[in-house]
Amino acid sequence: MRQSWWKILAIGLLLYTIIAGLLMDVPRLAILNETIRALHFHVTMWFGMIFLLIISVYYSIRYLRTNNLKDDDMAIEFTNSAILFGVLGIATGMLWAKFTWGDYWSGDPKQNAAAIGILMYFAYLILRNSLTDLQQRARIGAIYNIFAFAAFIPLIFVLPRLTDSLHPGNGGNPGFNAYDLDSKLRMVFYPAIIGWTLLGGWIATVRVRMRRVERVLEDKLINS
Repeated sequence: MRQSWWKILAIGLLLYTIIAGLLMDVPRLAILNETIRALHFHVTMWFGMIFLLIISVYYSIRYLRTNNLKDDDMAIEFTNSAILFGVLGIATGMLWAKFTWGDYWSGDPKQNAAAIGILMYFAYLILRNSLTDLQQRARIGAIYNIFAFAAFIPLIFVLPRLTDSLHPGNGGNPGFNAYDLDSKLRMVFYPAIIGWTLLGGWIATVRVRMRRVERVLEDKLINS
């Protein structure tokens, strides 16, 4: 029970996010109107993805120091969870864009940067799956993961700010801080980030256990 408190917290925060995010009063803004509720899903999933990637990079660095495949298991599964939230973040962002910008994909710099970033991590998965030796796969994957993250952060946070962008807080557009004067958005926004991050960690740890069970079974088959 002591080890499950964070899972209960994740469920509680996500239930709160869904209910409050859809039903709580939101600022009445021109063009955005009710679509601003997507903030609690689109943006918070991407923040959760960033935190999951940070954990993944941590375990990649640990693997390079220890050569322990358990660290590689954590790195790859936290990356998998991060990619899941990245894809969901893009999908929810496209729906939001349709109602506010008039099209699912408008070629906005941040949209393009996000797509490039996700493709970088898809390439990471393809690279890993192309290698058969476990240690080689883990070592090359760890190095790729570290450099991919180092490129991903400026790609989605820095470069879009250097050009015109429809996204709030980019290209001269005011951020949501300028709109959320009564802090109603923050009441859901921050709990949602924590909830999505915990859910991603939960998914990753379950998959890590499955991965390790499969490795044990494979070893038994080889040795039998």
